[in-house]
Amino acid sequence: MKSKIIYLLIFLITFSYQASASKVWGPTGHRVVGEIAQDYLKPKTKRKLKKLLKKKSMAFLSTFADEIKSDRNFNKYYSWHYINMPMESNYTDSEKNPNGDLYTGIETCKKVISDENSSEEDKIFYLKMLIHFIGDLHQPLHIGLAEDRGGNDFKVQWHYDDTNLHAVWDYKMIDRYDMSYMELAENADELTKEQVKKIQEGELIDWVNEMHELTKKVYASAEQGENLRYRYSYRHFGTVRSQLQIAGIRLAKVLNDLF
Repeated sequence: MKSKIIYLLIFLITFSYQASASKVWGPTGHRVVGEIAQDYLKPKTKRKLKKLLKKKSMAFLSTFADEIKSDRNFNKYYSWHYINMPMESNYTDSEKNPNGDLYTGIETCKKVISDENSSEEDKIFYLKMLIHFIGDLHQPLHIGLAEDRGGNDFKVQWHYDDTNLHAVWDYKMIDRYDMSYMELAENADELTKEQVKKIQEGELIDWVNEMHELTKKVYASAEQGENLRYRYSYRHFGTVRSQLQIAGIRLAKVLNDLF
């Protein structure tokens, strides 16, 4: 009996570590990304997505990759949600996770979706994963340090409640703002065609390294144990909104290129 209890505790601790280490953008954030992307899809892409996704919206399917974490059959995808690398490094020069990471995960999704020999079932699965992963890419602490699990062990308070810096950027600022994903998407900043084109420039590796530069600023934005409140949201929630919009615009770019 004692050995069973010990085994259960080990399993729960391991599962908790994996889930928290890979958790990025809460459901609202991912749905914002999916909804914004809709506005930048080409008509041809919209038609193909509608058929492949059985008329389900990208906002609806954007949380799929988090939902399947409850099923151990999908454990191999945990590490696909994030990248760990030293603060002063870049993706090319950093040590890679042998189980894969966000960069290799996105590339794998694109490869399966674009392969004419892939089954429809596989294309649908990896398309849903891709929608989620492009959102993950733009949460700064998802390209964080291994030693604190992307800010999960960077302990702070949020309005006097104990939490961590990752959670603050993942969903606590969004939840505190108290808008639905539709309201946040509808109130995204108005951008010119030139601004959108600029956002969509570059390759995936460029986006990863760009995000890592923002990650450095996020780590510097707070101190361990600090009580983050309204002033922190005032300073940084604009960045959260901007990242969600950039993610949506780039998701559309990736899908337009694929379809």
